[in-house]
Amino acid sequence: MKSKRIVSFLPSATELIYELEAQEKLFGVTHECNYPNDASSKPRVIESVFEPENMSSQEIDDQICSLSERGEDIYKLVTQNVINAKPDLIISQEICEVCSAYTNQVKNAIKILDEKPEIYSMSPHDVQGILKCVKDIAEKIDKVQRGIEIVNSLNSRINKIKNVQISNKPKVLGIEWIKPFFTSGHWVPEMIEFSGGINMITKTGEHSRKMNIEEIENTDPDVLILMPCGFDVQRTVSEYNKYLRNDTRWNQLRAVKNKKVFAVDANSFFSKPSIRIVKGIEILAKILHPEIFTDLEVPNSSFLKI
Repeated sequence: MKSKRIVSFLPSATELIYELEAQEKLFGVTHECNYPNDASSKPRVIESVFEPENMSSQEIDDQICSLSERGEDIYKLVTQNVINAKPDLIISQEICEVCSAYTNQVKNAIKILDEKPEIYSMSPHDVQGILKCVKDIAEKIDKVQRGIEIVNSLNSRINKIKNVQISNKPKVLGIEWIKPFFTSGHWVPEMIEFSGGINMITKTGEHSRKMNIEEIENTDPDVLILMPCGFDVQRTVSEYNKYLRNDTRWNQLRAVKNKKVFAVDANSFFSKPSIRIVKGIEILAKILHPEIFTDLEVPNSSFLKI
């Protein structure tokens, strides 16, 4: 049976439902589901227990660690909206407990629903894994042909960049969190490789992890890409100014001296297992090899040289 009433527990699934032109089947989203704009009008089934929008990376990390140490949830279920949604399909993820509302809240949702829905868990760790999720969800909601069209288009855009022969590839380090430092993981190393860079420290499919300044110094990359999870360019620059601009050791790095430090819109194009990661690959190609990828068009607000 094809699903007719969907609840999305993560923003990338919400984006995909709209791209599959099935938004009329979407009856619940999270507090973070704001793309496309219409998603914000859907009933919220998940809320955060704190408001990270105006907090620094250090404050967010401290808050999450504190909640975790006390065994408390980062998110809360809006039970009445879940009941009203009457979902026959809940889409969630298993990648990151911090960034998803998966484990506890899916269990809580199942407990309060009389009719038990199907649970589809998105757990991609690389680019092809994300594209597979497109096909899987398209199948479940009776949008197979549209799913095929989307995947073919995305693969074409990826190959247009990936297949370009580049002889001079810079060493690139993606940084997923600033205070404390975290490496970029999962699909981001592959995005860097596809766009003509040599990814440093993590490998495709590996979880992001905490790292220290010594690791960055030892790697001494040619290019640094700042992509704090869930942050846009402006917020990332604010973090940079607060924590790194006057840091002596940071300023000794090759990339900093050569003015090869970039802030990107991680929330839109990097942090989530969303089909917009393909635009992220295009952004990276534009950053790393602007002289080669002159015809690529990326949003003006998608990156900034710091």
